[in-house]
Amino acid sequence: MSPNQGSSVPSEHETVGAYALGILDDAEATAFEAHLAGCEWCAQQLDELAGMEPMLAALADLPGSGSTPAIGDSLSAKPSPRLVEKLVDEVAEKRAQKRRRSFYMIAAAAALIIAGPLAAIAVNSGSSGGGQVTASSAQTTFEAMADKKSATDPSSQVSATVGMQQKDWGTQAVLELKNAKGPLKCSLVLVAKNGQRVTMSSWSVPNWGYGIPNAKTEEAKKPLYIGGAAAFKPNEIDHFEIVTFEGKKLVQVDA
Repeated sequence: MSPNQGSSVPSEHETVGAYALGILDDAEATAFEAHLAGCEWCAQQLDELAGMEPMLAALADLPGSGSTPAIGDSLSAKPSPRLVEKLVDEVAEKRAQKRRRSFYMIAAAAALIIAGPLAAIAVNSGSSGGGQVTASSAQTTFEAMADKKSATDPSSQVSATVGMQQKDWGTQAVLELKNAKGPLKCSLVLVAKNGQRVTMSSWSVPNWGYGIPNAKTEEAKKPLYIGGAAAFKPNEIDHFEIVTFEGKKLVQVDA
């Protein structure tokens, strides 16, 4: 039975307006098209919405929501006022979701720009489910850095070397980590002279570990190289810590 003005639009029909505007993602559009194939009501509403896209888009951008202009009077096909309100609300929400997705993508891209290629570590999965860490741009940058500080913790036996390079915006760093046995989740934490702590990067240590001297596999023998960045200048840094997500300090490297 077709919905009428006194009834609410069923949930499976509520994406018709967003579909008409073309703002659904691929998965949402595919799901709606599957529904549309067997729904006469949605097909009818889609026909009525033809040519409404600019008006719905403009309404979705209006500040505040609570009053919908009488757009039905200006259309040759006149959907019910209740339907128009629901469509405008739906389009506004879908557009907001799209903006949020775009923001998250931009934020992720900005993080990559800050860390640059330093945080990129090439990992090739093997048939056994393991991985092989190959030479990366982080390793190349590390090897070119002149300012490096190293330490080995007598308890954990984890060894770390931090390469540093001053930038206009702060400090670019690359960590070389050895004798780290997994599975672990760790972070590189900068501790400034004023006491502030900044997490520069984080990663997982697989079961086979990184930089294990007597390991049986080549991937386990290779150190981990991973980059990070912080707003502090090198002369403002007191030390670096490699800590697990549980708060255990594996090694400290004085700057």
